[in-house]
Amino acid sequence: MSQNSQYKEEQLGEIFSLESIYPDELEILEEEPFHQFKLQVKSEGHDEDEGIGYACDLKFIYTPTYPEEIPVIEIMDDVGLDDEQLERLKDRLEKEAEDNLGMVMIFSLVSTANEWLNNEWDAELRRRDEEAERKILEAEEAENKKCHGTAVTVENFLRWKAEFDSEIAAMKKPEKEDKDKKLTGRELFMVDKSLIESDLKFLEEGGEVVNVDESLFQDLEDLGLDDELVLDESD
Repeated sequence: MSQNSQYKEEQLGEIFSLESIYPDELEILEEEPFHQFKLQVKSEGHDEDEGIGYACDLKFIYTPTYPEEIPVIEIMDDVGLDDEQLERLKDRLEKEAEDNLGMVMIFSLVSTANEWLNNEWDAELRRRDEEAERKILEAEEAENKKCHGTAVTVENFLRWKAEFDSEIAAMKKPEKEDKDKKLTGRELFMVDKSLIESDLKFLEEGGEVVNVDESLFQDLEDLGLDDELVLDESD
């Protein structure tokens, strides 16, 4: 028996075994010059309609000297896997194939793929659980802030104190400016009518009797006169 015939016999024997192990998953695509076939692999509990689990088809092509060299391996019709995952799965299968050189290896490669998909799906479920837990904690923290407010720390207290002092200073400045403002004669009389009475008292002490109509002072603004009184030097 030639060496090529020996390889062919090993390949046919493996195909026969695979048909027995995977009666529903195995699909023969070509038989000549070398077998091409694919097998479906998926994680446990996979349900494509429900979006549960991962799955894909593994396509194998025998080479002339298989199993002394690794078969061509392709990943097809993947479900739920992204490009990065597909690349990692391909690397994992090629490494497994290298480790099994000299022996028929398709069963080992399919088993490796199934285990890898299970591990990936378990990791995805953990990630989803952690994400759900994180959202719950964030919601609880937000609710606690509504009920209890922000915790006082040295930093945020000093920040609040600086803002408060600035606001108070801004409020006091206009008040101080109002106090420093010099009032006109008319404003003095309007603010404090006792000034009128003091002037009358002064005139009475001088022996003069003067009658003053206070309404004249109240109507000055209506006349449009200037605030300052202009004295006639001739008087």
